[in-house]
Amino acid sequence: MSIELALGALLAAAVVLFVAVPFLRAGEGPRAVELDQDVLVAAEERDRALAELKELEFDHRTGKITDEDYRALVQPLRRVAARRLANGTALPKETAELPSEQHFSASSPPSSRSKR
Repeated sequence: MSIELALGALLAAAVVLFVAVPFLRAGEGPRAVELDQDVLVAAEERDRALAELKELEFDHRTGKITDEDYRALVQPLRRVAARRLANGTALPKETAELPSEQHFSASSPPSSRSKR
């Protein structure tokens, strides 16, 4: 019976240690969380700038925006996107991925989706 008691106490100590280790390491976390937050903010800004450019390009291709309006709007957006992309060069390798590009041809037919 004493062996069972010793094994039970050893198991209980192992479980307590397993549960307590993340709390003991919690002192290291805030700095890592701040870095992760900065990386997320930079990545979100980069993605937002690219999405704005993509949406403007789509609107121009579908005829919602005239050529003059497109030319007036695209240059400032490109400058903002380039600035945000340049700020993203310090991002870690796994978050500094290249955005996927959509290529449209001038001869592509308009969408057959109906407006709802």
